[in-house]
Amino acid sequence: MKNLPDYNSASELNAFLEQKGMAMQKKFGQNFLLNEAARKKIAASLCVQKGDTVWEVGPGLGSMTKELLELGAKVTVFEIDRGFCSCLEDFFEEEKAAGNFCLVQGDVLKTWKPYLEKNGEPKYFFGNLPYNIAAALIADTIEAGVRFEKCAFTVQKEVALRMAAKEASQDYSSFSVLCQWAYDVKTICDLGRANFWPRPNVESRAVLFTKKADFPACQNPALFVKMQRALFSSRRKTVKNNLTKFLSGYDRALGMTADKVLQKAGIDANARAEALNVKQTLLLSDAINSFII
Repeated sequence: MKNLPDYNSASELNAFLEQKGMAMQKKFGQNFLLNEAARKKIAASLCVQKGDTVWEVGPGLGSMTKELLELGAKVTVFEIDRGFCSCLEDFFEEEKAAGNFCLVQGDVLKTWKPYLEKNGEPKYFFGNLPYNIAAALIADTIEAGVRFEKCAFTVQKEVALRMAAKEASQDYSSFSVLCQWAYDVKTICDLGRANFWPRPNVESRAVLFTKKADFPACQNPALFVKMQRALFSSRRKTVKNNLTKFLSGYDRALGMTADKVLQKAGIDANARAEALNVKQTLLLSDAINSFII
């Protein structure tokens, strides 16, 4: 590693960017985590061993990349900002030559699947995720059937609350179901606005996802993902109402109705989606699938 800026100083980072003729771009949700102790704590949560493969999203100038490489990881970073990409290539030139660092330039929402198909699945997934893509990226990987051993993310606190929310709570949503179907979710630490530069307008939270050892079975994962999203499409409506709309897309010859499906799954027709836990939602999906096969 060489020519690294002072990651703990907003003024030093600003001076570095000005020297390079660069600026932070709000459209990419760029914020640097200045708190070194927090950076080390978040990186350590993955329990990386020498040679473990890690994907990092939104490395910026590489403050967390540095921590991961020092832990012995082989790190692939996904970065959209061309200026940052140029800096990262310079900072970690030696690590790249040693096969421990790889840069994928572009929008991670478009690049992660092609990269995975070519290079395989990493052990860990990591990122101070831009607030505008966090939920979409995490949902994309889960829906694609990709489950990492562990993930450590820094996200908007509102997103973190949805990730871990339990049924019948205000923050419980289809995203909660999706995250908790694939992972056990716990908080690493909360991060106030003063921990970042530039200061965001929101509070942040670092969360740890651990792959479920007892991953709940599902007969038709693609159906489950679509159905559970449909259940939350109108939160004020009952499960029966939302399910009726969802089932309207299927052939009537199947003889499948919302009442029959709910009865088969043992779910109250007057319940609302936020009252169903992950297991009940899976049962409902399997009940629908039994009519299709």
